[in-house]
Amino acid sequence: MKEFLKRWIGAIVDWRRVVSLGYLPRYAADWIAFRRQAGSWSVKAADSYPCLADRLPTTPFDPHYFYQGNWLARRLAEFKPCQHVDIGSSVLTMGVLSAHVPTIFVDYRPLVVHQSGLNCVAADINRLPFADRSVTSLSCLHVIEHIGLGRYGDPINADGAHLAAQELQRVIGPGGKLYLSTPIGRERVCFNAHRVFAPATIVSWFPQLRLTGFAYVSDAGTLHHEVLPDHVPQLDYGCGLFEFQR
Repeated sequence: MKEFLKRWIGAIVDWRRVVSLGYLPRYAADWIAFRRQAGSWSVKAADSYPCLADRLPTTPFDPHYFYQGNWLARRLAEFKPCQHVDIGSSVLTMGVLSAHVPTIFVDYRPLVVHQSGLNCVAADINRLPFADRSVTSLSCLHVIEHIGLGRYGDPINADGAHLAAQELQRVIGPGGKLYLSTPIGRERVCFNAHRVFAPATIVSWFPQLRLTGFAYVSDAGTLHHEVLPDHVPQLDYGCGLFEFQR
């Protein structure tokens, strides 16, 4: 019940902003100290831009997104595809990768940018604009768990994630690779944010492909390389990194 209330209240109230109010006295003291040293610099209250919660001992990061982008970049450096296709993953990751390999980025909500090496396409993951077995290198990171929940404007479909997996499998060409990440742990639907899958469920959804690599991020945010999916301990909300090949 505690976690349930936390999620619902968090959807309405930004906890970070509430907690950051405790840093206001330090902000005021720093502002006064800086003004005394500012010399000719203009430090007007009207121009203030309070950033109250960044005084931390280490740099914060999202382990799922940090490690999955890191993992994909290293896999592509080894595979060296002439072109890469991504379905709905982090746009920051794709922007960087496109500097090294020409990338087609497909998203239900199209990315409107103009960048050399990056071709942005609007499409539904359940109806990809690619012929059967035509894609050599394909990624879909932290995406399929959302399909069919309506969070991003897509149609409600309880079987949406499985259908997305079938479509990803359909377009992988001979020798082609699929790089997939998704939450793993106690299998459930956290409507309308995401699903969480057992690793075995994900593997079972790609019967035409061979699992050639697997890693996972634990609940503690630690990356574990080259393990077997059935050796993953019980997790609540980890991240599985699956490499498949036809």
